[in-house]
Amino acid sequence: MRRSMDSSPFDQPYRGGFVGAEHRFALTVYFEDTDTAGIVYHANYLRFFERARSDMLRAAGIDQRAAIDAGEGAYAVSEMDIKWRKSAKLDDELLVISRVTFVRTASCSIHQRVMRGGEVLAEATVTAAFLTPEGRPRRQPAEWIERFKAIEQEGI
Repeated sequence: MRRSMDSSPFDQPYRGGFVGAEHRFALTVYFEDTDTAGIVYHANYLRFFERARSDMLRAAGIDQRAAIDAGEGAYAVSEMDIKWRKSAKLDDELLVISRVTFVRTASCSIHQRVMRGGEVLAEATVTAAFLTPEGRPRRQPAEWIERFKAIEQEGI
């Protein structure tokens, strides 16, 4: 006999969301994110940015999993420009703010900032290209372009 457990909000993964045209994704710095001095290792900002972008796509109603399963393709980072300004530390509560800045037929650009309160710790401009399963650029679905343009102009 199976016991059912009462569902709790703590049983669900955290999801960020849009505030106007900006997507916000909160996270806490864990020990695994840091070096022995308790400072976030620089490459881990890439993971923070990626998690926030993936969550932004999900919040915008863009289903990458369905596109992959249908053989249409998926986004891949083709370019990234990062500026580190200050260090995040163990137990810091951070906010990654992402904003679509430009949409093309086969790619989009997203500006992202890792914030600790009012401080910008790192910022990046990311170009994500839509690629076929074979890794070749292709037009992204028209409805995705429309969603990005709507977010870029007005937010969700």
